[in-house]
Amino acid sequence: MKRNSRRRELAVNLLGELFGSFLIAVGVYNFAVMAEFPLTGFTGISLIFYRLFGVPIGLTTILLNIPVAFLCFRLLGRTFFLRSVRCTLFSSLMVDLVAPLLPLYHGERLLAALCASVSLGLGFAVIYMQNSSTGGMDFIILSVKKLRPHLSIGRITFLADVGIVIVGGAVFGDADGVIYGMIITFIQATVVDKVMYGINAGKMTFIVTGDGANISRVIGETCGRGSTILRGVGGYRQDQRDVVLCACNNKQMYQVLRAVQAADEGAFMIVLESSEVHGEGFRRMGVGGVN
Repeated sequence: MKRNSRRRELAVNLLGELFGSFLIAVGVYNFAVMAEFPLTGFTGISLIFYRLFGVPIGLTTILLNIPVAFLCFRLLGRTFFLRSVRCTLFSSLMVDLVAPLLPLYHGERLLAALCASVSLGLGFAVIYMQNSSTGGMDFIILSVKKLRPHLSIGRITFLADVGIVIVGGAVFGDADGVIYGMIITFIQATVVDKVMYGINAGKMTFIVTGDGANISRVIGETCGRGSTILRGVGGYRQDQRDVVLCACNNKQMYQVLRAVQAADEGAFMIVLESSEVHGEGFRRMGVGGVN
């Protein structure tokens, strides 16, 4: 049974890596190359060599990855390293061999930028969710994430890649290209964060009530979510109050609010957006040993 489970897991990982690599290849070759955008990361550096000397993008990416991969090997671990090497080969081969077989986009640069950024963002997110990467800047980004876990992957990606976009635009004297490259970088980082961390996004509520135990029971019966009862004191009357804390998804929060209002008409409720929720009942997301 364990062997079959491992085989299924490996098959799912391989399919995820292939699909993510395909999306990246489409974003790079079928949209960005034809529109001559300066892209980010090692792909952006490879695009510079491609436009200057005609060197295949995938091949250059592999060559650039070799020294960085060994520098980051110890920090990210053997398993993640081997997966990333495999995925790097997948994405590079997709760019050089598969993407050229597909139609190229020759339309507006703005539409090309939007399509490229969404395709790249989805591709990288799918690969990250397999606990893998395409190497290169990913190794550096995830190493920084491990050293600075409070930073999101999308934010690190944006900060790390801005310089390469500027260099690419400067080499070819394309000011508009720099602007489009920034747009791609921002949207791509946003898509990565939304796909990866949006899984655990939801809402959080603070419910001030006189009977916290009853409200907690109502929440459990309504949507099966747990809650935490905090002890509070009213600022004006100095009377003892319970503050019930509960995190759940958007649909469940609507059910909770209606149930609480029915159980205690005098309850005071505050609802907040929560970009991430970790713990029982919420999926844990990790990449390369970092979360």
